[in-house]
Amino acid sequence: MTDTTTTNKNGRLVAIITMCFIFAMISFVTNMAAPFGNIWKGQYSWAAMMGNMMNFAAYLFMGIPAGKMLVKVGYKKTTLIALATGFIGICIQYLSSFKFLGESAIYVYLLGAFVCGFCVCMLNTVVNPMLNILGGGGNRGNQLIQTGGTLNSLTGTLTPLLVGVLIGTVTDNTAMSDVVPLLFIAMGVFALAFIIISFVKIPEPAQERKTTAYEHSAWSFRHTVLGVIAIFFYVGIEIGIPAQLNFYISDLGFEGSAAVAGFLAASYWFLMMIGRFLSSTLSGKISTRTQMISVSSLAILLLLIAIFLPESISMTVKGSAVPMKCIFLALCGICTSIMWGAIFNLAVEGLGKYTEQASGIFMMMVVGGGIMPLIQQAIAQRAGAIPSYWLVVAMLAYLLYYAIWGSKNVNKDIKVD
Repeated sequence: MTDTTTTNKNGRLVAIITMCFIFAMISFVTNMAAPFGNIWKGQYSWAAMMGNMMNFAAYLFMGIPAGKMLVKVGYKKTTLIALATGFIGICIQYLSSFKFLGESAIYVYLLGAFVCGFCVCMLNTVVNPMLNILGGGGNRGNQLIQTGGTLNSLTGTLTPLLVGVLIGTVTDNTAMSDVVPLLFIAMGVFALAFIIISFVKIPEPAQERKTTAYEHSAWSFRHTVLGVIAIFFYVGIEIGIPAQLNFYISDLGFEGSAAVAGFLAASYWFLMMIGRFLSSTLSGKISTRTQMISVSSLAILLLLIAIFLPESISMTVKGSAVPMKCIFLALCGICTSIMWGAIFNLAVEGLGKYTEQASGIFMMMVVGGGIMPLIQQAIAQRAGAIPSYWLVVAMLAYLLYYAIWGSKNVNKDIKVD
């Protein structure tokens, strides 16, 4: 009995480590889009957020199919298919660095970003419900998601920082060939991850269930539907804040502005890492709902300060004077840090056999990370980068509503076994 218990604990630990590693890869791939946008917008003004848009647009097409894949082929095979897809996507982006493609290079890059979007969508569909299940749902489930999110934020911190160092200052001559080393690293990580996960045993809760008869659907739960909307807005918030911050500082035009922009964007993701780490230690004691209310309120406050603070008030960052409002924008990372895991945890609470379906729906709505920053960019082009953050404030107001009222499960009478 002891040997069996030990084996089960070891298997669970390996599964948790694997899921956390996958969580880290998701951010590594996703966070390439905004700094790469700095390269392309110098050639095409419309291209600043298009790589990001293509990456997240893939979620709209792949979200529900990915959820169905979990039920049909299982978590492990879905993960392996996702990793192979990601490797292909990075290779396509690498092709866009070749000069012989001429003006067609931008479209090759966007295709690569779209293919990578399929990859991260499938990985997200796997990792979130799996960590929630391994944690046993509730606050413990959120605790594991936040632990995985800590590694997610670590790679999110490193990616814009590495791109900023490779680029330095954006000029008319800056091209994708300047960031090829990062693309090679990405290819190697995907290949290594595929080999490792091929030998790892991952639990298959969907395939272990004896029944597949669904009398209802995830759409039958009010708190899930409102959570789907919350995820749509949240991803727009998470991506929009650092992306616009990156563009705002880069456009100031001082020497090394891209490197400073990359540093502050990296600071945002670093604070997300800190926030998720703290949440992973506190989630066993402080409810997910309380955490969500607190960070949504604080994020609104920080953004209002950033919007109204005069641009003339500045501070020195890496030897350059930067408006103080940029610091308050970067500080929002501590708030957005726990939102993904918190929303997912609240929205799938009590779903039982409908969890995989809900996960697929959630991934479909991650397209908000492409749509909302694109809208924010359109506002920024007309009114300026800082006024565009009013859109983010409005989205945060909805998240606050969801945390206080919308996340309550009012459909507990539906059988979920």
